[in-house]
Order: sequence, then structure tokens, then C-alpha cells
Amino acid sequence: MIRSRAKAADAKDLEKRLLDQALEEGLEETFPASDPVNVTQPPPSRDDRHVKRKD
Repeated sequence: MIRSRAKAADAKDLEKRLLDQALEEGLEETFPASDPVNVTQPPPSRDDRHVKRKD
């Protein structure tokens, strides 16, 4: 049981580090800019029906 908690904690830690890394990369790529960094993509609008996105 303790082992599974450790694995879950490691997975959460890894996920947080990957998110932090993605945010940091986004900041570096867009600096200087006035818009905040967004890691996720917004859902497609009605006009985007013809555009195929990769998930």
C-alpha cells in the first residue's frame, strides 16, 4: 500500500514538473509579450470546422 502511494506521488510530481517545464518554455518563447501563456488549446469555434487539430 505504501508502495502504491509512493508511485502516485512520483506520478504527480512528474506531471507537475512537466507542466512547469511547459510553462517555462512558453514564457521563454513568447517573451516579451503582453498576453499570458496558455498551455492548453481552446476548443474549436464554429468557424474552425474545416481545420483538423491534433490532440
